[in-house]
Amino acid sequence: MPDARTARRINRAHWDALAQAHGHGDPIYDIDALIDGADSLHDAEAAGVREAVGAVAGLDVLHLQCHIGFDAISLARRGARVVGADFSPAALEKARTIARRCEARVEFVEADATKLPVDLHNRFDLVYATIGVLVWIDDLRAWMRSAASALRGGGKLLLVETHPVNSMIASVDPLRIDFPYFNDGPRSFDEPGSYAGVDLPVAATQTVEYGHSLGEVVTAALSAGLKIQHLEEHVDADFDPRGSLLEPEEDGRFRIRVDGELLPLLFTLVAAKP
Repeated sequence: MPDARTARRINRAHWDALAQAHGHGDPIYDIDALIDGADSLHDAEAAGVREAVGAVAGLDVLHLQCHIGFDAISLARRGARVVGADFSPAALEKARTIARRCEARVEFVEADATKLPVDLHNRFDLVYATIGVLVWIDDLRAWMRSAASALRGGGKLLLVETHPVNSMIASVDPLRIDFPYFNDGPRSFDEPGSYAGVDLPVAATQTVEYGHSLGEVVTAALSAGLKIQHLEEHVDADFDPRGSLLEPEEDGRFRIRVDGELLPLLFTLVAAKP
């Protein structure tokens, strides 16, 4: 299995490639709709913002692992002063181009999410990180310490993430499991396409990923000195967090059902820096 440095190099090449592939007709990254004023936050993300801070207008917000900047732009349109941080230079270049086309003021910074630069420390009222961020992190406690370091006193971390039970599932019918619930070290994959479309032309498809249980997430937050204020598990969503695992039910919502019982799709964590 690759060491952490090699894994980071492999994953950065993958996310550089995703930045090139995304936003060319796929349903998740509709650039024209965003330019026309669409808000990219999903229901759970918008509800998480309300739970954490009420509204972001007038607040300093760090969008951690921002990819090509859709949510950073949407938060800026809601009146926040936004910095987007990501480790992929290709993603940041595209994010800056999209932000200019949207006439949105967002600062984009290349940074390791587990070791944010000192000039981002103690600056933000909200650190916002959502949907598919932790699977790339080998050291969850370092990630939580880094997120906490960016917050000023009284600031909030909002993490809306794919539930680890959801991450385990390869297929629902038949039910197959291909990923761990707990962190048992790096897992290597090489699969075509993207969560935004299995047929998207992605130039670098190898990835290294890590499982993290809900208990690990909570313990890491507490170890970073954060106070847990809200933890919610979601059994339905307005989109498929995995991209192509599920089909919408009659009401348009997405759910995982196994033998008629619901399994969690997402979780929301809100934690405060004293």
